[in-house]
Amino acid sequence: MKRSVRDIECWLTDMDGVLVHEDRPIPGAVELLNRWVDTSRRFLVLTNNSIYTPRDLSARLARSGLNVPEENLWTSALATADFLASQPGEKTAFVIGEAGLTTALHEAGFVMTETSPAYVVMGETRNYSFDAITKAVRLIIAGARFIVTNPDTTGPSADGPLPATGAVAAMVTAATNRQPYVVGKPNPMMFRSAMNRIEAHSETTAMIGDRMDTDIVAGMEAGLLTVLVMSGVTQPEEIETFPYRPSEVLNSVADLVPLL
Repeated sequence: MKRSVRDIECWLTDMDGVLVHEDRPIPGAVELLNRWVDTSRRFLVLTNNSIYTPRDLSARLARSGLNVPEENLWTSALATADFLASQPGEKTAFVIGEAGLTTALHEAGFVMTETSPAYVVMGETRNYSFDAITKAVRLIIAGARFIVTNPDTTGPSADGPLPATGAVAAMVTAATNRQPYVVGKPNPMMFRSAMNRIEAHSETTAMIGDRMDTDIVAGMEAGLLTVLVMSGVTQPEEIETFPYRPSEVLNSVADLVPLL
């Protein structure tokens, strides 16, 4: 039986292009968050960005006029820490990343070390160090398992695109001949860990996103109802180029509010 928005009890949503655009709230975002709170809906805001802690992200969203408590934020750093905590063996890691990633791993019980770590974990950072990348290559060749928070090859900046985690990880792969395990979107594992966080079930959970190749495909593979909004990067004509379709297509989250 086809599910509809009215069947949904829990919501996952992307952040950039869905709720905010360049630090400005997208029309309907404030109303959607308020509706979820007023109707006691469980929800998480997801991001592949591993730089910031949930507290940092909550403060950044508040400056944009969006009230999202830190417990309602789920980053690729948190998903990575959650995944690694479930793995057997030693909890040691050499980490390339910012506070969002190092804090998440620390809280998951990991020790950061450059001496024979069990893992090399790579996330987003403002300054990729050649020395750190060289160290990562040597540790992986020596046997450390290679983990990457997200596959994004570029990130935005005021001056244009910047190389991001996926691009740097590709360089490490070329040097080591080792493919990383990538936790963030479009890996549906990120969605499953998010659902575990809010005790959600796939049959009654939906994912809102603005990208067919990450948000929608991962939501579909996780068994969720998927809602594509046209307020981000995807253009209407691009939908036809994919072999799968979202459950719903809306102009923005403003069109979703009346349906709840």
